[in-house]
Amino acid sequence: MQAFGRLLLDVEKPARYVGGEYGRLAKPEAPLQTAIVFPDLYEIALSNQALKILYNRLNQLENVSCDRACAPAPDFEALLKRTGVPLYGLDTGIALCDLDLLLFTIGYELGITNVLCILECAGIPLHTCDRDERHPIVLAGGPCVSNPLPFSRFIDAFWIGEAEGAFFDLTRELLDLRQQGAGRADLLERIIAHPSVWTAGKASARRNFDRHFDSRAPSAAVFPIPNMKVVQHHGAVEIMRGCPNGCRFCHAGIWYRPMRQKPADIIKEEVAQFVRYGGYREISLSSLSSGDYAHLDALVDDLNRSFSPYHVSFQLPSLRVSSFSLPVLEKIAALRRSGLSFAIETPDKRDQFALNKEVSRDSVIAILQEARKNGWHGAKFYFMIGLPLYTEDEEVKIVDFIHDIARRTRMHFTINVGTFVPKPHTPYQDAVQLDEESARNKLLYIRSHLRPTGHKVSVQDPFFSTLEGIISRGDERVCVLIEEAYRAGCRLDAWTEQCRIDIWRALLDRHSVLIKEVLAGKRSPWRCIESGTSLEYLQDECGKSAAGELTALCAKPCPHYCGVCSEERSVSVNTVDKEPAAPSEMPLIIEEKQTVRGGATNRVVFSFSKTGPAIFHSHLSLMEIFSSAFTRAGLAVVYSQGFNPLPRLEIAAPLAIGIIARGEIALIDMLEAVSACDFIERLNRALPQGLKITDAAAVTIPFNAKKHSLAAFLWGFKYAPGLLVPALKEKEYRLAQSKDLVLERIAVLARGADNETPRPYFEVYQELYS
Repeated sequence: MQAFGRLLLDVEKPARYVGGEYGRLAKPEAPLQTAIVFPDLYEIALSNQALKILYNRLNQLENVSCDRACAPAPDFEALLKRTGVPLYGLDTGIALCDLDLLLFTIGYELGITNVLCILECAGIPLHTCDRDERHPIVLAGGPCVSNPLPFSRFIDAFWIGEAEGAFFDLTRELLDLRQQGAGRADLLERIIAHPSVWTAGKASARRNFDRHFDSRAPSAAVFPIPNMKVVQHHGAVEIMRGCPNGCRFCHAGIWYRPMRQKPADIIKEEVAQFVRYGGYREISLSSLSSGDYAHLDALVDDLNRSFSPYHVSFQLPSLRVSSFSLPVLEKIAALRRSGLSFAIETPDKRDQFALNKEVSRDSVIAILQEARKNGWHGAKFYFMIGLPLYTEDEEVKIVDFIHDIARRTRMHFTINVGTFVPKPHTPYQDAVQLDEESARNKLLYIRSHLRPTGHKVSVQDPFFSTLEGIISRGDERVCVLIEEAYRAGCRLDAWTEQCRIDIWRALLDRHSVLIKEVLAGKRSPWRCIESGTSLEYLQDECGKSAAGELTALCAKPCPHYCGVCSEERSVSVNTVDKEPAAPSEMPLIIEEKQTVRGGATNRVVFSFSKTGPAIFHSHLSLMEIFSSAFTRAGLAVVYSQGFNPLPRLEIAAPLAIGIIARGEIALIDMLEAVSACDFIERLNRALPQGLKITDAAAVTIPFNAKKHSLAAFLWGFKYAPGLLVPALKEKEYRLAQSKDLVLERIAVLARGADNETPRPYFEVYQELYS
């Protein structure tokens, strides 16, 4: 904020870049300094589960600090370059170029140009060969580095597999070396020596596996709590890693083998941690196929019983049709009704068998008919075209399937269709990818035949699938393509409105020989990476696909040896179907019917200041911040009724972004009386940097007495010149630079008794019920 000042108001969503979130964990004085980066915008990065796992676990290590960063939008990238400020960590402000380790978790291929942007904005050379002792070691992990070759020019070393398996032990070793005076070269040598690390020139690396996933003590990756709305603004408890189904097109299903289910009591405790420490009221029970979790009904029943008093709702994001349970979905939708989603992929039964997937049309219809009786009015279907099934008329089958389902259920649907991209380490890793022109024609047919009948159709531009396919199965030569695209201005390629398709097309034409080779699946350059799944198994599965044969689900004992399971790692299943123990340390909840004696209303009117990074929070973000802070503080507030209940919070008047506030006024209704001092103390402990409760008054509104809103007495506001950075207050205003001067709202005023004279709002409202 000292570097940019008011210039931050010239960029979109400045809250992305100022930090100050609740739950910051980085330690600026730690001997080993690291940062974890998800290469996309803040609202995507702070939704990523891998980033949160690494951030929380690394900061639990003594003398190790892990900051975090995300990709700058083009306007902020320009500001960084104009001011000469290097990209920095959001917790500490330390420049990324001054760290010991810079860690990337790469979730999808189209984020690679963002990696280059982050490196350049941080002042780190793009090429590994140009880095020396002045620069951090750049490591990358995540599902996309199962083929690291297309990124090998830019990344010093790649962690292959799951970080929980051994990466934190390796970090402790690096800390010891650093404390002994080791330099960058020594640290990098130790990293490369690890069997799960690959770097250019190394013969092979073996995928690491978290053997304690199903037995580790509860440790939810709660922090930090975003200060603005992110794509997945809820807590995520991973209930299962891996998947038992063996879908032949699915990279994640192969890469994260074997399936491991977390015990129900650990899940329950991690949910409690998200509610207690994070203030979340929406929790996703995440996995690749949540419906396959053993005793899911019992788990959902127990979670609802334990957490519905806290107005906590749950989501099951991945349900297969064959494991779909409408009663479970009804329980999940008790507080917030979610949509129905069906991942069909292909409607033809033989083609489904070829994918090792079975989705009966009759079962889909039965579920939808029952759902319609219970209040659902639509559903979403996911399909793919270009699957290696030798089906010429797949688009016709999709249209006929939707028409038949709609006729028999009398419902309209949202249809999402994507183009299949063959991925490394899967049975289809050597398949030919559908060309862009053919894909476009198929998508046009689907859209033109379904939209006129009342269905919503969303299709992904097949160009993005082509680009993804080139990067996912390319070799070292793709590094040149990626760098040329970045130098020409490509950024945020996963964002349709940001992707420079014209630049990419020109480059693809220039590298046409390479592109045709990669899309034809003629080479498998990722053989240096040992996924644990044997090549023989993948080839056998490819043959069974051609024959339309199913493979049984992964189970224990193993019905088909794929090479992954061993004495150290094998399938594990939740065995507890009874009610787990109550979570620890949850605050006492008061039933709403017992809240107030005589039907009176307990209300707290409070004032708060908004300074530092908090001045960049929007009004809607502020409402969300207070909502979660009430839960973290253990304050029993009153919620609205119906679906999606919210705290009955009112703020007198919204405040524009970039204005300092000294005395904003708000009110909240409580389930029980609370003293003003207790309210202030508890809530201030739960608020992020820059927000502070400055005063409060507890009032009791008698039954049938009028409950005045804050807006009813609003008269106006008092403003003054202010300084953006508090440290500058030691200077005279005349010495401050213009970029440091902002507007400051120092008071919210209310109408006095004569209905004209303005008075401090706090005084007026207190007098109403004195």
